[in-house]
Amino acid sequence: MPERGAVVILTGAGISRESGLATFRDPDGIWARVRIEDVATPEAFARDPTRVQAFYNARRAALRDLAIQPNAAHLALARLERDFAGEVLVVTQNVDNLHEAAGSRAVLHMHGALAEAACLACDAVSRWDGDILPASVCPACGVAALRPNVVWFGEMPFHMDAIEAALARCAVFAAIGTSGQVYPAAGFINAVVGRARTVEMTLEPSAVSPLFDEVRHGPATVTVPAFVDELLR
Repeated sequence: MPERGAVVILTGAGISRESGLATFRDPDGIWARVRIEDVATPEAFARDPTRVQAFYNARRAALRDLAIQPNAAHLALARLERDFAGEVLVVTQNVDNLHEAAGSRAVLHMHGALAEAACLACDAVSRWDGDILPASVCPACGVAALRPNVVWFGEMPFHMDAIEAALARCAVFAAIGTSGQVYPAAGFINAVVGRARTVEMTLEPSAVSPLFDEVRHGPATVTVPAFVDELLR
């Protein structure tokens, strides 16, 4: 196995599209049909928690669909973590669990996870696979004060200290299926440009494509396994 520096992989909605999950920012994506201001801000939750919970309950139900499975790109990244001699970290903007289902263990969900509930009363985070209902109580404190453990617009992403530390020591940085429009993730390339090898894998150029050493266009199920094969040779 190759003995090399750390690899940091940033993934966005594009890597899960081929598993059947809708993206958010594409012309036919979720934000083309639902207003961010209505379902994905703290203000929206304060104004209409029932609507917000219903939106995320529907997203969570999609994850329970047996047809939604990790694709070849997710599996390739799990193989990279398993077989690479150095550190491999996946930083994902996705709230699905497909990286973990594929076998990846070193995963940071910077925008949270659909399969978790956060308690507004005690701050506990619990595994939560079903719907969050008004009567749903926190397993830790017993209070009915749960919200999806996802990062809404206007909130601080999770794990930023750990992500910044990983970017500071990585030798390879790859972005997969990202639009380059959502910060702070879109700015990660600026932390490594000129120091690490940088590769972008998308269907089409992102907003930050010019900053990458290499840009590979095509389905993630094609480009990512090929990239992993290169790193493992």
